[in-house]
Amino acid sequence: MDNPPGRGVSSTPYWYEDSDPTIGLLHALRRFRRADQRMRRRMSADMDLNATDVEALRHIIAHHAAEEAVTARDLATHLDISSASTAKLLNRLTESGHVQRHPHPDDRRSVIVTATDHAHAEIREWLTDMHQRMLEAALSVPEESRQAVTDFLDSMAACLDPEAGDDASDR
Repeated sequence: MDNPPGRGVSSTPYWYEDSDPTIGLLHALRRFRRADQRMRRRMSADMDLNATDVEALRHIIAHHAAEEAVTARDLATHLDISSASTAKLLNRLTESGHVQRHPHPDDRRSVIVTATDHAHAEIREWLTDMHQRMLEAALSVPEESRQAVTDFLDSMAACLDPEAGDDASDR
């Protein structure tokens, strides 16, 4: 592939000048994203689930912690998959002992999905130590800089997924 006119081959994976002091932020963000992806692959493999199944569990557990019910339709929307794919996903997670389906109290055509004690224990085993280390890293950021870091990360998330908006389940 040809380089843009007036530009040589760059050693950086970005289209920015190496001398730009902000490039370090983008490199650090890329390293974080790669580490997060590797962690999710290890977790999926260890739990014998695919990445979509693990994301579904994360979503269900996050909403449970917020005392919000999750329906199959909610999962389909969150995961951006069809209702048929959602049914297959729920069948897998039910068969593996990670979720249970319950009749919706207000809608006979819908079900509420909950994570089992087994799923909670497995997720907790995987994430407790890592979350503690992440909290310690966050606490090491000077208090007066935390809002700027938060704003930066939210801006980067918006660059990657401008339609996502504020995903309250990530809190």
